[in-house]
Amino acid sequence: MKKKTDKTMVFCDTEAEYAQAMMEFLKKCRNLPWELHTYTNVQDLIREEKTEIEMLVIAESVYNGEIQTLHPKQLVILSESGIMQWENVIYVDKYQAAEEVLKQLLGVYMEVAEVQMPRLCTNRKTIFIGNYSPVRRCMQTSFAITMSQILAEEHSTLYLNFEHYAGIAELVPDMQTFDMADLLYFLNADKEKFRMRMRTMLRHKGGLDYIPPMKTGQNLLTVTSEEWIDFLRKIEELEEYEYVILDLSESMQGLFDILRMCSRVYTLTKEDRIARAKLLQYEQVLALHEYEDILDKTKRLTLPRIHRLPEELELLTKGELADLVKDLLKELDADNNEAEL
Repeated sequence: MKKKTDKTMVFCDTEAEYAQAMMEFLKKCRNLPWELHTYTNVQDLIREEKTEIEMLVIAESVYNGEIQTLHPKQLVILSESGIMQWENVIYVDKYQAAEEVLKQLLGVYMEVAEVQMPRLCTNRKTIFIGNYSPVRRCMQTSFAITMSQILAEEHSTLYLNFEHYAGIAELVPDMQTFDMADLLYFLNADKEKFRMRMRTMLRHKGGLDYIPPMKTGQNLLTVTSEEWIDFLRKIEELEEYEYVILDLSESMQGLFDILRMCSRVYTLTKEDRIARAKLLQYEQVLALHEYEDILDKTKRLTLPRIHRLPEELELLTKGELADLVKDLLKELDADNNEAEL
């Protein structure tokens, strides 16, 4: 059951199909800061709306001076013509993806909100799953995304890529898109404001949430170990995700401390001599620095030859690699159940 909020967002558009579609989308979103009221007639809105309006979102074609009698704390015009007809009013483009409309509305709200995002009182434990190998070109990212997509079919799941070059064009943001570096900038914000910032930066593939990886891998090198740990703890404190899948690399300070946070670590390798030598050296370094506990929860895998991977990320839930991952997740689930007994 959703936590009740005394803050109201009123949405008004005479284009009934658009209003209904937008409300259906918003109602599916977790932890919005408003109770939602929808109108397709301005006079009904003025006559019936008795609550204090935190945010009024109204289509440009129906906005008029009477609306001001409602005294909303924030007024947003859904722009239809692309012309800014009124001053001192915030405009959001109506004809874009619903997800983008929501991100912009949250951004507007966040600038002045005193009380931030409510959340579900789930007491949910977040399970971090690490993916790291010193061996290159071992299909680590394909493996991690496949696992993320399969988990997301039944569990709230977040995928985070920390590689210097993510290597998957669908995940890499263009230069205008917020990425993980932008979210880290807000690390010291209070928890609920961080929640809202994160919501504005989230992207989705099917049921999977992800934050776009850093556009410039060099930025990874500048983040301290303490900042990475604080970042992951902050995500854990949100209690929104059952699983957070970490696609890790040496480009991070504090890699071993992050691996130590994980309930399970998957290390993919190969069978050739160089791969074995790299893995041995990695394990020796862990032991040298007293991180042997990471080895205790590490599962080493040599993948069979995968003949073909789907081109679309959403299709990674089917095929040879998916079958292997599903078996591993059954093992993980059994181990988690045993640990809870």
